[in-house]
Amino acid sequence: MSLKARNDIHLARRVWHFSGVMVIFVLYALIPSDRARITALVLSVPFIVLDVLRLYVPRINRALTWLFRPFMRENERQRLAGLSFLLAGVSLSIWLYPRPVVFLSLLFLAVADPLASYFGIRFGRDKLVGDKSLQGSMAAFAACFLLSLLYFSVMDLMRERMFIVCLISGLIGACAELIPVGKLDDNFLFPVVSGVLLTGVFYLFGGL
Repeated sequence: MSLKARNDIHLARRVWHFSGVMVIFVLYALIPSDRARITALVLSVPFIVLDVLRLYVPRINRALTWLFRPFMRENERQRLAGLSFLLAGVSLSIWLYPRPVVFLSLLFLAVADPLASYFGIRFGRDKLVGDKSLQGSMAAFAACFLLSLLYFSVMDLMRERMFIVCLISGLIGACAELIPVGKLDDNFLFPVVSGVLLTGVFYLFGGL
């Protein structure tokens, strides 16, 4: 049974990624702040443990690989799935960052991350870092800028300085998607890095 390669467009995976993060976004909006941290762990840890277990039990690995084959990549057959890294990154963000920052970073993760990957694979001619391209980074910037504009408008935040804040937020999203940190997975890095930088922006411009 063959799986998609990393450089495939893999639309099913991108829809899965967007849908999964938006489900987390809605759940986070519905759950009170004092319960959100524990809920994130309760929902994330069992899946991550099962994902680790499958790497040591071939029968479980074959079963889960078959079950999630529309969304998995070939390089995840013998390593942790991207969803495990995503759940770990989101859970850590929920524990570390203020609620408004988590909401915006989840929007970035849901939309900008798969969009940057799509544009990078489809149109990425000018490489910047590793397999990351200028075209993918520009898509991430545009998506994060527009998402910030929408989010700050709906939440009525920082209206007097919205353009500069959205511009900085767009750059943060593009940098979080582009810059590697060791061998950490993008699905973990994107929410954590964008969250810490957005927290600084919120404090600096009075968004909290």
